[in-house]
Amino acid sequence: MTSQLPPDEILNLFRKLPSVHDLLQTKRLQAAEQQFGRVRTRETARLVLDQQRNQIQQAGPQVDPEDLEAFAETVVELLDQFNQVQIRKVLNATGILLHTGLGRAPLAPQAIAAMNESAGYCNVEIDLVSGKRTQRSQIVEADLCSLTGAEAAHVVNNNAGATGLLLAAFASGREVIVSQGELIEIGGGFRLPEVFEAFGTKLRAVGTTNRTRVNDYANAISDDTGAIIMVHTSNYQVVGFTEQANLKELVRLGEEHDIPVIHDIGSGSLGSSPIKLLESEPHVRNSIRAGADLVLFSGDKLLGGPQCGVIVGKKTLIQKLERHPISRALRVDKVTLAALQATLAIYRLADSDPHALDSIPFYKMMQVPVEKIQLRAAKIVERLSQSHPDWQVNVIESIASVGGGSLPGSEMPSCAVRIQHSVYDPDTIAQRLRLGHPSIVGRVQDDAVLLDLRCIQPEDDDLFCNAVSQMCSRSS
Repeated sequence: MTSQLPPDEILNLFRKLPSVHDLLQTKRLQAAEQQFGRVRTRETARLVLDQQRNQIQQAGPQVDPEDLEAFAETVVELLDQFNQVQIRKVLNATGILLHTGLGRAPLAPQAIAAMNESAGYCNVEIDLVSGKRTQRSQIVEADLCSLTGAEAAHVVNNNAGATGLLLAAFASGREVIVSQGELIEIGGGFRLPEVFEAFGTKLRAVGTTNRTRVNDYANAISDDTGAIIMVHTSNYQVVGFTEQANLKELVRLGEEHDIPVIHDIGSGSLGSSPIKLLESEPHVRNSIRAGADLVLFSGDKLLGGPQCGVIVGKKTLIQKLERHPISRALRVDKVTLAALQATLAIYRLADSDPHALDSIPFYKMMQVPVEKIQLRAAKIVERLSQSHPDWQVNVIESIASVGGGSLPGSEMPSCAVRIQHSVYDPDTIAQRLRLGHPSIVGRVQDDAVLLDLRCIQPEDDDLFCNAVSQMCSRSS
């Protein structure tokens, strides 16, 4: 679009624009420098001025060229937009407990304290008794063996990394036998066959999508077979006319042919929880009892700890994994190990005190009675309705889910705060909530924004209510 302003007027408006130096002298940008740094603030001020020059040439000024404070405010708004990419606290109002985009499992207070303790120097690879260097996975090995019944344990960056390390160590250039119905795709579009290929392994898929028998595995075994892997389909379900070889059958087959049998259970249930939804999940200890040579699972998700991949099983095989060159590339840092150790300590306590698991936010959120959530929602709606009568705010029934590639089809009753406005569309309201401090991420449904409270901790209710109130005030 060509500006209707004559060239002389455009030039006059250019002259009235403030300089970068003048903008940086305003109190608003001097304060911004303390938060964002002088270089970023200065460069953002230049960008805003360039945008105004383009706007003047195209369609006239958006901001009065002589209004210094208005320019400073525009700079701060743009700085705040840049700041959205920085990791910061988010209130999860989606109703998805293990939301991958929001970091999946929130950590227990004990895990957070352990991370802080390990942030400086710590004994991540040194035995404080002998003073000798150790393997960093040994920090959590004793706990993992105690909780799972395994002989040894090793920890890498995530469960996909655990899968890759196993393939590289036991089946590089060889075949791995897996059921056709277990060729899963995980988050981000990564598919199991592609993972196999990336680590130099040949995939030998047997059976069909819905039915695979032990004879299908047996018929596929050859001199080229490196391993048999059984993959728990943790992010989808196959129901109806189905059949699957059980782990004990595969273990016997592996023993007959001296082939390692690997069980990838994905989500990582230790079997210590009384929650009924978890009863259908494979438990690590049961896989070890069934004779699996190696079992791998995630440290977050159902375990409720930090993101990592845990491998437990036979000591000789774990030692081979630890010596493999790829193991170093996949190793976890000290902070992750500290958080995992603290989370496992909670499970150890749960043997004698079932309520110990309540300190893991994931389990706590799953067990909150819907009646308590409804009471909290009613109080929040009452506060918001009184302070913002022009907004339509009410309590509605909602459905929450586990998410995070775990317990597909799982649902639990919940309650949500429903927000509408006669002027603003729900997408705009949702965006403004996301850009607030703290950020609130909800969902848009039926022409309104729904803020499910199951994933909001009760101690954050005031913070949640204030953030929503601020958004309403800014938008009114």
